[in-house]
Amino acid sequence: MTIPGIGPITATALLALAPPVEGFARSRDFAAWLGLTPRQHSTGGKERLGAISKMGERTLRRLLIIGSSAVVLQASRRGAPRGSWLEQMLARKPRMLVTVALANKTARIIWAVLMKGEDYRAPVAAAA
Repeated sequence: MTIPGIGPITATALLALAPPVEGFARSRDFAAWLGLTPRQHSTGGKERLGAISKMGERTLRRLLIIGSSAVVLQASRRGAPRGSWLEQMLARKPRMLVTVALANKTARIIWAVLMKGEDYRAPVAAAA
């Protein structure tokens, strides 16, 4: 619950509905299981990514997107930390796209936290 956008309901649902994270080789595999990765239409060595697949665990995906939308809404109203990934994304992409991208990023963070068995540590802003 220390990860931004993850509350008690989402944390409980993750522990109840998600299989053990050791079953996923990479964080992208976990995000793909949730249905938060772009669909690939690649051929001839040229990668083409489409919309998110939405082919994974429906409940967890919804909870992550709702939590991410709360984080994005607060960042758009109050301003995201200067130089952060979220500020850069909000400056150049539509808000809903940023919300789903943040949900994908949060899913990858969840995988890393559960694999390492450590608490989440927020990234430190670089001194300008």
